[in-house]
Amino acid sequence: MATLVVVDAPVPGPKEGDSYPLGKRTTVIGRQETCAFQLVDDAISRKHLQIRYEPGDARYYALDMNSANGTVINGTRIQGDVALNDGDVIRIGGTTIEFTLDDAPDLTSAVARFKQRDQRGQPTIGQ
Repeated sequence: MATLVVVDAPVPGPKEGDSYPLGKRTTVIGRQETCAFQLVDDAISRKHLQIRYEPGDARYYALDMNSANGTVINGTRIQGDVALNDGDVIRIGGTTIEFTLDDAPDLTSAVARFKQRDQRGQPTIGQ
């Protein structure tokens, strides 16, 4: 199962080595508490990045959700859908994440423990 692994992150939020299994569904990453993968960082939009699985070609795709500061994959700011490959490095705000097709190394790093309330009404700081 594909997994997102935090490589580097500012505090508070996920820590280096935390992992999030993706499954075969759409996952939204952002600052909002309803996001499956929440990152509390003023440079990250409430709904920043979508990662979805396409069963037709059995691949995962990343889509920036019109975020204020954009999404960078392997050093390039993305536009539109981008197919993800094993080992791709995703940077949003101050957080660096690796996309891997391997199983999560630590399934106990549950998404819920990083949820921080009251992010829905907070503005995003543009850079």
